[in-house]
Amino acid sequence: MSIVLIRSLILYILVIFAVRLMGKRQLGELQPSELVITILVSNIATLPLEDVNIPLMVGITPILALVCFEVIVSWLTLKKPALRKIISGRPKIIISGGVIDRKVMCDLRFSVDDLMTALRGNGIFRLEEVQYAIVETTGSISVMKKPDSEPPSRSDMKIKAENTDPPQVVISDGKLMEKAMESAGFEESRLRGILHSRNLAVKDIFIMTADSSGCCYVAEKKGRGGDSSDKG
Repeated sequence: MSIVLIRSLILYILVIFAVRLMGKRQLGELQPSELVITILVSNIATLPLEDVNIPLMVGITPILALVCFEVIVSWLTLKKPALRKIISGRPKIIISGGVIDRKVMCDLRFSVDDLMTALRGNGIFRLEEVQYAIVETTGSISVMKKPDSEPPSRSDMKIKAENTDPPQVVISDGKLMEKAMESAGFEESRLRGILHSRNLAVKDIFIMTADSSGCCYVAEKKGRGGDSSDKG
């Protein structure tokens, strides 16, 4: 039993390393080559676990070889656009000018239900709202609405707004996140001042977010929370 546990731990660490090495994609965002490697790696990893008589290196060696091969192929596809088209394919325009291209749907073996499901995933329930849609190489659909179906933006309404990066989590479960503070341009002295004004310590905070403008949100571990418009 101990041998199986040790093998499981080693292969678990190896597979995590392999997946991280290939990049941070969700399963539905994998390119065809990445999906094939992922399936092969998962199948190979189970062999030494199912049969303890199989040497562990019989599982480790092909996993490392496949991951190295995928890294090399990824590098080549970055350098050679023609190779990238062969391995990953290229995006296909499925709706243009508000008109559905039935030939492209047939080529991609896309049914009407598939199309409607993808549009609903983009928050669109009426086909007449779609100006342009393209099927990406991952199989997902990117959609552009018709101008008259888009909600008005601040620029359309001539409302000025300050451009700022999104807030960063500067305190997480009572721990100070120094890298996040640096990224947000939020000085520790200002953070301490905000907490002092609330009679709180870092250990009392469940979540605190802040942005470069000084706006922050504080949620205490006791369940209380509130917005602060401090501009420091």
